[in-house]
Amino acid sequence: MDGGGRYLQPMTAYPAGFVVARSAPGQRGAGAAPFKKPSRITRFFGSSRSVRRRSASVPLERRLPRFLGTGLALGFFGAVVGFGLWQGGHIDGFVREYGEPHHALARAVGLGLDQVTISGISQMTEKEVLAAAGINSKLSLAFLDVNDLRERLERVPMVKTATVRKLYPNELVITLTEREAHGVWQNNGELFVIAADGTVIDLMQDERYLDLPFVVGEGANTRSKEYLALLGAAGPLKGRIRAGTLVAGRRWTLKMDNGMDVRLPELGAADALARLVKLENEQKILEKDVLAIDLRMADRVVVRLTEEAALARAEALKKKPMRGKGVDT
Repeated sequence: MDGGGRYLQPMTAYPAGFVVARSAPGQRGAGAAPFKKPSRITRFFGSSRSVRRRSASVPLERRLPRFLGTGLALGFFGAVVGFGLWQGGHIDGFVREYGEPHHALARAVGLGLDQVTISGISQMTEKEVLAAAGINSKLSLAFLDVNDLRERLERVPMVKTATVRKLYPNELVITLTEREAHGVWQNNGELFVIAADGTVIDLMQDERYLDLPFVVGEGANTRSKEYLALLGAAGPLKGRIRAGTLVAGRRWTLKMDNGMDVRLPELGAADALARLVKLENEQKILEKDVLAIDLRMADRVVVRLTEEAALARAEALKKKPMRGKGVDT
């Protein structure tokens, strides 16, 4: 202790038996022990003793996050109010009127779904696209899942690929690639729109596809290319063919615009159509009272007359004199 009542040495207490080596004031030179630098952890975080001292000196209310109590109170009261609304059935009414709460909140801050831009459609309508994607005015752009929308759209048979993008603050862009409709297939009394490979795209529910090639019968959808080839071979009669029926999975029967059936052979159908074109040019056979024309035999043409034509022919045959005994020839 000096004259002023101060201690010349630190007052740190050490356990019994602990030896402390202190260098003399004159030994701090070259002969003194090298000074040990504090470790990196000590430099950054301080010693555990200093941390304990600082923690003990900071009051508890200063160590807690600011506004923690206010947040907890608001959360508690919000939970109570939400539970009360749910128990009283008010949330269901709110959802019916304004949509899900998170969507309603996003719309309130300007992130609603105000515009939907759809491109790449020619067979589908915009209403069909929106219905397939499940898009309505109660949704918000912020909480829309574009991957979910894309998967919904690609589940539509008419859609080949779909791309969905968000343009903040309130626009959704949908780009579709449609499967091309190449024909209409009738099977078991139902009509289907089919692609070029025969894949069923959708049920035929309107008149948009009436001008497409029309095939009938089991398996006719997968052989629609054969029917298209027959239409090409028909030449000037192509416009008068209304449908092709696949019979027993082997051959085609064509339905003409006047209701007449043209039965084609299993092999050589194109040649049979060439004969039909010649008969029409020379004899106008499609204008006669004929129900069906059978071209399955290469050396002859068999026709089935209408009921009226058959009766008229029978009467004419009765009046015609027959060759035989007692008949003057």
